[in-house]
Amino acid sequence: MFVSYEAETPFDTVEGSHEYVALLAEAVDEARRDVEAEIAAAEREGADRRKQALLLVSYNLAKLNLHITTSRRILNDLRSLRRLLLAERGRPTTEEDEVLSGDGA
Repeated sequence: MFVSYEAETPFDTVEGSHEYVALLAEAVDEARRDVEAEIAAAEREGADRRKQALLLVSYNLAKLNLHITTSRRILNDLRSLRRLLLAERGRPTTEEDEVLSGDGA
């Protein structure tokens, strides 16, 4: 008999964490676009010091994006491994597992 588990926070499941990291990636992408526009504006205005600061922000956002991408891949691996282990134990997978793995509709 398997006990149903209700997640209390978005981080209680690998899927919840994956979803959160995906939302974070979208926010970082939006911030990068905004910063690039600000860099162009600073360049037009001849605001060199501001442009340099914005370039540093852009660099750090690029590093953050790389870390987020890596985290998403790790979470994908964990989801796949969990499904594999559950299937080996004969535990039925949920419909959500099938949809997330691409096997569902």
